[in-house]
Amino acid sequence: MDCKKDLYAIDLTGAVWRKSPDSNTNEHCVEITDLPGGGVAIRDSKNPNRPDLRYTANEWAAFRSGITNGTL
Repeated sequence: MDCKKDLYAIDLTGAVWRKSPDSNTNEHCVEITDLPGGGVAIRDSKNPNRPDLRYTANEWAAFRSGITNGTL
């Protein structure tokens, strides 16, 4: 799935959200769930009812690469 419209059409009602094991209840953190085709959705763990953000596999890979190599 490379189209944002397609990503946002996916129903996440039964999604399994996960967050870093390094987070604790006093810290703000994001939760992530996998989407078909390698994309991901992320949301605020302190306010899970707010809209999530969704990224294609290519967008997510670029983000992770930027974090890893220090450009973000």
